[in-house]
Amino acid sequence: MRIESTHSIDITDFVELEQVDPKFFYKPYFLEPQKGGEKAYALLHKALSGTGKIGVAKVVISNREYLAAVKADGLFLILELMHFASEVLTPDELNRPKTELNEKELKMAHALIESMSSAWEPKKYRDEYRGAVMELIEQKANKKEIGPKIEVKPRATNVVDLVKVLQESLNRNQSLKVKRGSGRNGPRSSSALVKQKRRAVA
Repeated sequence: MRIESTHSIDITDFVELEQVDPKFFYKPYFLEPQKGGEKAYALLHKALSGTGKIGVAKVVISNREYLAAVKADGLFLILELMHFASEVLTPDELNRPKTELNEKELKMAHALIESMSSAWEPKKYRDEYRGAVMELIEQKANKKEIGPKIEVKPRATNVVDLVKVLQESLNRNQSLKVKRGSGRNGPRSSSALVKQKRRAVA
């Protein structure tokens, strides 16, 4: 069924952003005003900024109607496509595993999270598949011989022992710390170790 595409965004409601589950949002676009619409654009941006509200809208893109949110973000308005309620699963429809965790396991998990924590750097994470495709396109554009087929292997999906993995990760981190700090005081002399053993025997 074809729906006529338009260049308009029809806002039907304004709602509190915190009332909308983040799972509803999935694809953002920057909005910019068309010629003659600069004042209306600036007015809506200014009015929305600082209110904590978003405009809920309907928009047609490529002959398909989408639910969307209009948000004030920095100096621009953003149109973020949304799922309809019928497309979002509720917790009642999912099977949540029932398992008990002990304090030791939780401490290990917290320690691992802490040891791997860093500042958010979005440029650090790269789309390997896109990079491989762009490299292939560049080779074809330059009429070069196409190199070997590049495969992006999926991650293993085998079930693993989480506690074992946590312990191994923590052990690796601890061993690295020991190696880094071992040169400060130097190893103990063998005579000191012998004296300790004699005291223990006595």
